[in-house]
Amino acid sequence: MDERTRIEIEAAAFRTLREHLLTRRADVQNIDLMNLAGFCRNCLARWYQEAANERGLEMTKDEAREIYYGMPYEDWKAGHQTPADEATKAAFEVAFRKNVGKVDD
Repeated sequence: MDERTRIEIEAAAFRTLREHLLTRRADVQNIDLMNLAGFCRNCLARWYQEAANERGLEMTKDEAREIYYGMPYEDWKAGHQTPADEATKAAFEVAFRKNVGKVDD
């Protein structure tokens, strides 16, 4: 497989994952994704931002999230995020530190 084809296939797989998490499984909470898989939709947006920044494209966290979610993140949260219980929040603290680093939001 040539490099361009590989990149196109990887990009298609990313778009499919994004679409799956945003439309088919919008019911799955980010906190549950992080606790079970070690990443969530916000991680995917952050990775998008980091890739853009590495290529010299200035992009903030909020800009990346809006691109990823297709709307402002606060709108996504209002429409899809449900309250988490204390045990889930505690598990998130551990998973986030292990997989991402310091908890900032």
